Amino acid sequence: MSREGKEESGNIWKSRFASLILQLSHTMRGFKLKDRCKTTQVHAYNTNPFPISPTSSKLQYPTINSILSESPFLPYGLPKTHSFEPPLDLSLKSLDFVQSLADLYRKLQMTQDFNKSLLYLEQYALLYTLGDPKLLRRCLQSARQHAVDVHSKVVLSAWLRFERREDELVGSSAFDCIGRVLECPKTALLHGYDPKSVFDHCQSHPPPNQISDANNFLTSENDGGIIHFCIHNQEVNCIRGRIAALSAPLKSMLYGDFIESDKEKIDFTHIGISVDGMRAVDSFSRTRRFDSYPPNILLELLSFANRFCCEELKSASDSYLASLVSDIDEALILIDYALDERAPLLVASCLQLMLRELPGYLYNPKVLNTFCSSEARERLATVGQTSFLLYYFLSQVAIEDNMMSKVTLMLLERLKECATERWQKALAMHQLGCVLLQRKDYKEAQRYFEMAIEAGHVYSVVGVARAKFKQGQRFLAFELINGIISEYTPMGWMYQERSLYSLGKQKILDVNDATRLDPALSFPYKYRAIVMVEENQIEAAIAEINRIVGFKVSPDCLELRAWCFIALEDYQSAIRDIRALLTLEPNYVMFRGKMRADHLVELLSLHVQPWSPADCWMQLYDQWSSVDDIGSLAVIHQMLINDPGRSILRFRQSLLLLRLNCQKAAMRSLRLARNHSTSTYERLVYEGWILYDTGHREEALAKAEESISLQRSFEAFFLKAYALADATLDSESSSFVIQLLEEALKCPSDGLRKGQALNNLGSIYVDCNKLDLAADCYVRALEIKHTRAHQGLARVYHLKSDQKSAYEEMTKLIDKARNKASAYEKRSEYCDRDMANGDLSMASLLDPLRTYPYRYRAAGTLSLSIALPPLLVTNFFVQEEIAKILTNNLTVG
Repeated sequence: MSREGKEESGNIWKSRFASLILQLSHTMRGFKLKDRCKTTQVHAYNTNPFPISPTSSKLQYPTINSILSESPFLPYGLPKTHSFEPPLDLSLKSLDFVQSLADLYRKLQMTQDFNKSLLYLEQYALLYTLGDPKLLRRCLQSARQHAVDVHSKVVLSAWLRFERREDELVGSSAFDCIGRVLECPKTALLHGYDPKSVFDHCQSHPPPNQISDANNFLTSENDGGIIHFCIHNQEVNCIRGRIAALSAPLKSMLYGDFIESDKEKIDFTHIGISVDGMRAVDSFSRTRRFDSYPPNILLELLSFANRFCCEELKSASDSYLASLVSDIDEALILIDYALDERAPLLVASCLQLMLRELPGYLYNPKVLNTFCSSEARERLATVGQTSFLLYYFLSQVAIEDNMMSKVTLMLLERLKECATERWQKALAMHQLGCVLLQRKDYKEAQRYFEMAIEAGHVYSVVGVARAKFKQGQRFLAFELINGIISEYTPMGWMYQERSLYSLGKQKILDVNDATRLDPALSFPYKYRAIVMVEENQIEAAIAEINRIVGFKVSPDCLELRAWCFIALEDYQSAIRDIRALLTLEPNYVMFRGKMRADHLVELLSLHVQPWSPADCWMQLYDQWSSVDDIGSLAVIHQMLINDPGRSILRFRQSLLLLRLNCQKAAMRSLRLARNHSTSTYERLVYEGWILYDTGHREEALAKAEESISLQRSFEAFFLKAYALADATLDSESSSFVIQLLEEALKCPSDGLRKGQALNNLGSIYVDCNKLDLAADCYVRALEIKHTRAHQGLARVYHLKSDQKSAYEEMTKLIDKARNKASAYEKRSEYCDRDMANGDLSMASLLDPLRTYPYRYRAAGTLSLSIALPPLLVTNFFVQEEIAKILTNNLTVG
């Protein structure tokens, strides 16, 4: 196309886009009346959206960004390339990730079990950059498993619960646990170290204070006679010897050189204990146990125990009070008393309630007063309830909630004060630098980043460079990153960072190098797309975003692609992307925080043909059968708007999210499915899937069986079969799984789920070498548009030595599927070496995170290096392929 043609084309879609914005502006007048007053323009509405130039009679077509920025209702626009930058990584980032993991593993092997907890926390900090929730949970579980003291158990069990967000389940409370010692709040308050029991089922434990001991200094009732303690006008009669046995000071008072030793009545009016409290002291001195006392009496006992150094009484009161705290309001009241009386278990119990209510109570004044100031930290330290672990958890919660808040900054300051080891100091300083950079305190941010570098965190050089750049020192920032590239093995993030400070062609070269070294970085794709938009190449920009959305779905990339579709007036595609985005983050705000995504969907929906419920089901079948997970998510989101209580849709949503590797969003959908269940048998199925996905297979099976006992349903049989098939199957077990799947297929369900069941049944038949039965299952699945069954049928042909048919079957899948990287990978197994290399190259191009192509090429190069002289082929090529895997996706294989 000629330059003039391009300009004419660009002006056409600019005009269309301006027209849309005007329509949206008029539409929004009816939606948000108060928003109409937010403009600073005197004349907010211009009847002619395209002003006439004073020197020309022609209309002056504005750019997209100028249209959006001038609109009183949509003052949004694409980020400018000169100001667009990737976020800093807040976690520890090693320059040699594999070596750092190896060193940490070596330390774990050399450390005694009861000292491993903090090493697993360090492992968590190191692996955080991968963003794998299951891997991170495993680190926290290992840290909890090896926790020795009550404080660490309390924090880690609360952290595990926070990651699980069990509070999203209807009817659950902060003090609930999943039935395992791992997260049990009551078990966390028990002293002792037993790493093997952590994954056992938790049981009811009697309060420690109620266990009597016959050897606790019990004396005869006549020992020393009766002593009368007078409180105001009342007397409490006690046994002198037993009161004296409570502590050395009381023994000295009653039997020593004090005048009270000769008295039969002692005035305790001003001691600070009531008559009921003194009676409780007397009862404890006789029995060494408590009856049912209200908290105020137990607090009096704590105070009395502290005054007279009664360690046994204090420990029992502390334990008993700790066992009674079960409500956040109680915890907020009792924690000050507990700190004043230095009762460690009671503080731990109150602390646990606060932590298990996060993030909901993060900004409660009482909670802030407990954690945020230096004085608060020192106060907690007096009872052994402060640590780097505690403030690491609190700061992570605060960062996730609001990175720029004053609370986040204060908690990170406490984290810095608690840091003792080098990695802890590096992490605290780096995170403080990141927060201060966001708060535009550039000099202070730079100082903290430099301190992190001194502690050994080289990645913090990126923070120094950003801080210098924000202060107008572009060249110094460039030199800093250039030095890192020269000194260390170049990595994608280094070139990504240098691109911020490069100019001209060097900027694009750096961005492209970043993608070459690490295709999983999203910034380079977005940057190139924005450049293309600025050059009016909208279709090319969409194609660029498609490259990363094809293997790594994220809200920011979907937002950018939706914006481009709006520019092309492809509103249906824009709505699709925004609906998928809202599935990932229901409260997402688009255009740099200026418009709720759900509201934009409402506006854009006025410009497309509405779908009836029947249309939605037809669209869902089409998207599902074309293996378009994003399209399927969008349709389900629209169906849920019309029918939010439909739990089966939430469940199907969770399956798609798991397929897209969006684990947290998937679990949220699964919990919402459970919450919206209208029957007990259905709720049990979803609870079973939650248990299965969190690693509790046996409990999941129990839920499935309980559900079947109430109502035979497709999903209950499918869950049971799926959980059983997860184990290594012998012939007998395989037969049982087959029976379960056949029972599932007899129950009512829609074609989408039956297709999945037939596909799974075919896989079991293949494993049992019943190839004809397997082929029949796959053909039946294909008849109801379960496109993925092509892969199973290809496997059957392959096992029958019909490579040509297997190849053709996979080609059919490639032709139908939108997400086809795995199909190319699988087809490579059914062709010759040259064609296989072509398919694997395409698989790597579509999804650089798939590891099989790299391993295949590495293995092939290795076999070639064995066959040929060393001078012709070296292991360098093998190392290069393996390095690509480690850069893009850390795997064991």
